[in-house]
Amino acid sequence: MPRPKKCRRICGFPRQTEFFSAAGALPPVELAVDEYEVLRLLDYEGLRQEEAAAQMGVARTTVQSIYAAARRKLAQCLVEGRSLRIAGGNVEVCGDRETCGGGRRCCVRCCRRGGDGTAERLCPETGGPVPPSKSEE
Repeated sequence: MPRPKKCRRICGFPRQTEFFSAAGALPPVELAVDEYEVLRLLDYEGLRQEEAAAQMGVARTTVQSIYAAARRKLAQCLVEGRSLRIAGGNVEVCGDRETCGGGRRCCVRCCRRGGDGTAERLCPETGGPVPPSKSEE
C-alpha cells in the first residue's frame, strides 16, 4: 500500500487559475497548486530548494520532484500551445498570513535560529515573532 501524500503548506491560492491558448484545440494542462507554489517560491521569490521545502513542510527531494513536474507541464504548454489550468493538490494555506498581512513574503519562510537550535518565526512586516499556528501547538 503506498504511503499517503503529505499535505503541503502554501502561502495562498493563485489570483489567476486559468491561462488560455489562442489555438485552444487541445485539452488544457493541469498544474497542481503545490506545483504552482514551488514555481513561485523557487523562480519568483528566488528561494533555494531547502528554504522552499522548509516553508512547505516537505523534504527537499519532494520540492525537487514537484519542480521537475511543474517545469515539464509549463514546457508542454509553451511547445504544444496548450492552455494551463491551476487546480487540485493536497495543500493547506499558511495560517500566519493574517498576522503579517500575507504580503509577497509569507511568515513561514522567515526564521532565525536560537542558541539551542530552535527556530523562531519572524514577521517580515514587523520583524517581531509570529505565534505558532494551531497545527504546531
